[in-house]
Order: sequence, then structure tokens, then C-alpha cells
Amino acid sequence: MKQIFSFLLLLCAIPAVAQMEKKPNIIFILADDLGYGDTEPYGQQIIKTPHLNKLAEEGMKFTQFYAGASVCAPSRASIITGETTGVTHIRGNKEVSEPIDGQAPIPENSRSIGKILKSAGYNTAIFGKWGLGTVASTGNPLLHGFDTFFGYNSQLRAHRRFPPFLWQDNERYYLTENENYEHQIVYSEDVIHEKALDYLEKQSSEKPFFAMLAYTLPHAELVVPQDSILESYSHLPEKPYKGIDYNGEKTIIGGYMSQPKAHATHAAMVSRLDKYLGDVRKLLKRKNLDDNTIIIFASDNGAHFEGGADPDFFKSSGILRGLKRDLYEGGIRTPFIVYWKGKVKQQTTSNFVGAFWDLMPTFADIAGVPYTKTGSEVSILPTLLGKDKKQKQHKYLYWEFHELGGRQAVRYGKWKGVRLNVNKDKNGSIELYDLEKDPSEKNNIAKNHPRIVKKIAKMMEQAHQRSALFPFAWEK
Repeated sequence: MKQIFSFLLLLCAIPAVAQMEKKPNIIFILADDLGYGDTEPYGQQIIKTPHLNKLAEEGMKFTQFYAGASVCAPSRASIITGETTGVTHIRGNKEVSEPIDGQAPIPENSRSIGKILKSAGYNTAIFGKWGLGTVASTGNPLLHGFDTFFGYNSQLRAHRRFPPFLWQDNERYYLTENENYEHQIVYSEDVIHEKALDYLEKQSSEKPFFAMLAYTLPHAELVVPQDSILESYSHLPEKPYKGIDYNGEKTIIGGYMSQPKAHATHAAMVSRLDKYLGDVRKLLKRKNLDDNTIIIFASDNGAHFEGGADPDFFKSSGILRGLKRDLYEGGIRTPFIVYWKGKVKQQTTSNFVGAFWDLMPTFADIAGVPYTKTGSEVSILPTLLGKDKKQKQHKYLYWEFHELGGRQAVRYGKWKGVRLNVNKDKNGSIELYDLEKDPSEKNNIAKNHPRIVKKIAKMMEQAHQRSALFPFAWEK
């Protein structure tokens, strides 16, 4: 009898152990051109983001986390491949037109987050903007470990909110009501969000999933549905924007429509993004998936100024200097919030200095799969679990940017080095800032610290590998 009782106790314990060993689901929400200061958890005073407030209250808010780059494609490449812009294949926004318009593709043999999580038994999906290669190229997301893709394959087409089609895996998904840009009826972002919710609805606790929700809000063009969200900002003083409007088949794909209510619209786009987060969390709780789902929120780069956006009015960069395309803090520091019930302590703030290339080893650790480090990336799992003493630190972080004369930047402890006009002079002067005393990067103190400047120059040299696709002028 005693043996039977012990056996029954063992049987009862098995589900509990299995539950503890279940791999967590991961939802990574990536905003587009959302500034460090565009949301309430990071000091925004005008735009309301209650769901992000709640996420930050129930999780961990990072204050020194960085995007992979200061523009779209290389930042996303950094997420997907776990590489810095000094070594990754995609280091800028480079358009291609054959056989389908889009951006230069990542190679098919690239290591990717999708492949790693798929090997760990995850269902994998991405919704929203891809921008790393068309369906006819080696950059097709289905070749990089993703089972499902829905959204904009081309980031240039993502400039328009009322497109004639989106992509569903390898097929066009037609938004017939928009009639080849003749009408502005079906708002693409709502369709993408609905498809993401449909996907999450089909998931269960039987198999873990990874869903990257790469929404295109609040990137230009500035437009939202005429609803209560927009109405809630009707009191704002306005700064009308005259753009390139829709013109049927003659519509300029990469243009931005005119917007007489640019301030209200930008605010509503951010609040709409916040609403999407709320919808996702509501669904997870209804399906009892919340207890075992990690939610991460970030932005691909700093705030933008295109299409009528007014970052000065909203203080979109907070106290930080710079915007999208800058390698000053405002161009690359990103809001970064992580929620993981029972694992990440609530209402915590982390000053850990990390970047998008840290996501790949972190996800590998979470999924329990072997990971071979190839660069400077580190797993931030110890920080998430409150084990700060076990957290590996970066020696430095490095970025490069191939537009506007070429730029390089290094974060080295409290120091920040920025070199401009790299194409003109690869050994040009380096600006130096002490981010502890001067987070706004107002005072260039390079002359006071020549040894630090010399170290940073060496780091820039070591971190950069020549790219045939994105060479600096002196490498051509």
C-alpha cells in the first residue's frame, strides 16, 4: 500500500515538473522609429501609453539598451543575425528592384534567431516589416527559420499605409478595397495586427512559439483611422505637413501623404501601438498563456522627422541628442522593456549596457539550446533573472552608418566616441562624451582625454570589417 501511495505521489509530481521545464513562449514587439522618449515609461508627457506603463510596472525597464543601428534594415539584421553593423551583411537601407522590389537580402546561410528557436522546437512567425530580402531572394524570411510571415516585405512599400497588397508567406495578400492606391480604405497596420492575433489565437501550451511583431508604427507616413484614439488628441496645436499624396497607379511608392493634423496623428500612432500591446496581453491571459510568455518591447532606432513628424514638440528623444540616422544617443538608444511573470522581478530598472545583438544568445539560453559565440554578443538572461553578479559585460559596443558621409560610434564604459565624415577621413577626429555626467552629449571633451580617444579609435578599427556591399569610400 505504501509503495502504491508513493507511486501515485510520483505521478502527481510529473505534471508539475513538466510545467516547470516548459520552454517559455517569446513575443518580441518591435516599434518603428519610436523615440527613446516617445512613451510614458520613458518620460513622455503628451502621448498616453497605459499598456506600456503596465508592462514596465510588471517587468524590467532598461535605460541603457541600444538598437543595432540608426536606421531600419541594419538594425533588424542585427536582431535576426546577432551581429553588429561592423560585421553583419546588411549595414544600410539598400534598395533592389529585380525580380521584386525590396531591400538587399541577407545570405541564406546566415545564422538567425528563427533558425535557432525552430531547432529548439518553437513555432516561429514574424508579422509586420521584414526588409531583409524579398520572397524571390536569399533573404526570404521563410529561409531563415520562420514558419509564418505576414506583412511588408519591402520597407519602401511600408511608407504607404493603404497598399494594394501585403505578403503572406510567398504569396501576395491583396487589399482589394484599396484598388492599387486609388482608395484609402484598408489600414494595413490593423490588418497586420489582426493576423498576428489570429496566429496567437491558434497557439497552445503544447508547443512553445516565438512571434516577432514588427509593427511599422509610428514610422511615416503619418495617418491613422478616424477613431476615438485620434480624437483624444484633437486638442493639440497643429503643424500641417504637405506631402506626396496618393495618385492611383502613379502613386510614388516611397512617398508620404499630406497630413494637416500631424501632431495628433503621430500621438495617435503611438497610442495605437500601445493598444496593440494591450490586445496581445488580453489574448494571452484569456488563453492562459500569460504565465509562460515573455514579452519584449523595443524600437528599431531613434525618433524620425519625416512625413510631418515633430520630435521637438513631443521631446521624442527625451534628454538625448540626435534622431534617426544619428549615432548620438537619440539615434540608437531604444526603449527596452521585458516582462516574464515569476521570473523577471516587477518594477525593476536595469542600467545594463546592451544591444540588439545580445538577443540571439539570450533567446538561445531561454530556449535551452547550445550557442556558439561569434562576436561581442552576450546573453542578458542573468540580468533578467536578477543575477547581476553572473552577468557578463561588454568591453564596448560598436556601430557604423554608411549614409551622410559615413559615421562610427563606440560605447566604452561611461565613454561615448563618435566619428563623423568617415568617408572623407578614416582617421578623422573623434568626439568624446562622458555619458555619466553628460547624457545629452553636449560637451566634447576629447582634448582632455587623448588616451581614451586613442583606445576608442583602436576599437573602431578592430570592430569594422570591410563590406563589399557597404564599403566606406576609402575601401572602394
